[in-house]
Amino acid sequence: MPNLSRNTLRGLAGAAAVATLAALALPNAQAAPAANPVYPALPQPAETPDQVVGTPPPGDGVRALASSPTNIVRYNRLYKTPPITPSKCKEVNVSLRTQAGVASYSTQLWTCMYAAWAVPLKAAGAAYKIKPKLVVHSGTKINTDCGIANNTTGYYCSGRNGVIYIPAAYIMKTWGQNPTYARAWLTQMMSHEYGHHVQFLTGILNASWTRQRAFSTNAARLEESRRRELQASCLGAAYVGANKRYYPMSGGLLTQYNYLITHMGDQPGGVRDHGSPKNHAFWSTVGFNAKHTYTVAGNCNTFNASSTYVA
Repeated sequence: MPNLSRNTLRGLAGAAAVATLAALALPNAQAAPAANPVYPALPQPAETPDQVVGTPPPGDGVRALASSPTNIVRYNRLYKTPPITPSKCKEVNVSLRTQAGVASYSTQLWTCMYAAWAVPLKAAGAAYKIKPKLVVHSGTKINTDCGIANNTTGYYCSGRNGVIYIPAAYIMKTWGQNPTYARAWLTQMMSHEYGHHVQFLTGILNASWTRQRAFSTNAARLEESRRRELQASCLGAAYVGANKRYYPMSGGLLTQYNYLITHMGDQPGGVRDHGSPKNHAFWSTVGFNAKHTYTVAGNCNTFNASSTYVA
């Protein structure tokens, strides 16, 4: 069982109620949604290239635990940092039917996440001033320093101190079917990939990959991958939750966001490297619902959770 407070666990039930009751709504510049909204097929995670190239930038927090990859992932200073400061960034009201629109939307999130994560990263002793690069692409595949990534999901590579890759073509297609769904998906995607950047700067990403390669069984290696991916979603959701008043994450956008986090994850018959939809929803909700009295990143310590919670 993760080390969560009773208030946090009670918040999980509240999130489900919010998702059920929230009414669909779009920005004023968009048409009203249909009574039965279309949910485009959600790209599911698959095996990805190794995300690690080189070592994280120097930081006191990383050096303090560098003797053991297990210490870095389980007892990182990130878990004792103050709550994420709301960036107070508002959602950019642009159409995502063009690559320029996707780039504009992604750039706003990228800039806001950099500002919001500065306080906890600094407190964790990480190189908090290093901003990941952002690449919004429209190709059928993308060559990265870490390998080839596909064109339907976001991807993070630690090369060149971090690069986030966003697939514009798929988002543009999704926008044509359900604009609110596309907005929620891009928000979740950007926040998840930025969560990987937080892992990189604090040494967690490299340490987790080191642990994964060292395990002797495929089952253990896949579980390590799930711990890493579920944590990235939790950290991403923590940013979204911290800034939910200003974005705002409510109404139709919140409804679609909750639909996404409960349907993302490993599917029957697929590779079990990202976590079940149930556990993806659990960790995303834990991050999103964090209150100002909690250490937000501390709620995302998937590496100390039992195997049940990272299945």
